[in-house]
Amino acid sequence: MGEIGINRKEYLYELTHCDMLMIERGYERRHNYHWAAARWETYHIMSAQIGTEAMKNAGINSPTDLLKLPSDRANQSEYAGGPSDEEIEQIRREIMEENRRAELNQKTDA
Repeated sequence: MGEIGINRKEYLYELTHCDMLMIERGYERRHNYHWAAARWETYHIMSAQIGTEAMKNAGINSPTDLLKLPSDRANQSEYAGGPSDEEIEQIRREIMEENRRAELNQKTDA
């Protein structure tokens, strides 16, 4: 599976939902710096090309206005407290259901 380094069979049939979430979060953390640097560079190139006044008129006051990144959620008040209890419970139910199905599949394969 590309940069992640997991073969396709393992990714499709052996990893749980929780494993995939952890892989996705790790991949995002690994590449977040590069996205933030690209956003910063783009903002400054644009300001040199069209001017800061034109950018402010377009509603672009900072690099974060130009490109929103998933990591920006941590700085927003709606995400400051983390996931709600309902979201955590829903994820927990999904993981338990997935693990139950995996156990049934292992028993039928044996």
